[in-house]
Amino acid sequence: MPVPACQDKPVTTPDPICALCGRPIPQGVAQSRHHLVPRLKGGKGGETVMLHHICHKEIHAALTEAELARAFHTVEALRGHPRLAKFIEWVRRRPPGFLSRTPGRRR
Repeated sequence: MPVPACQDKPVTTPDPICALCGRPIPQGVAQSRHHLVPRLKGGKGGETVMLHHICHKEIHAALTEAELARAFHTVEALRGHPRLAKFIEWVRRRPPGFLSRTPGRRR
């Protein structure tokens, strides 16, 4: 008995997960690739993680390139930073597609 031909079905891939806040990044929502060690501080070609654009903006509003390279070059370290921990707690209560201005001023 012949095997039925495969029907072309769209392959659905799960939404990527933001490395900082842990929420999914739905298709069509602004996202950014974050270099854990800044490119200008030797991280060119180094490890990167996907983030919501709002999460990426908050990282760079809270920390300088030197601080990122020296002490905050892992996701765990970023999550442990007091300002980012407070931001994560706040943003987790928002829908995955939420986008607003970055609170606070840039350092």
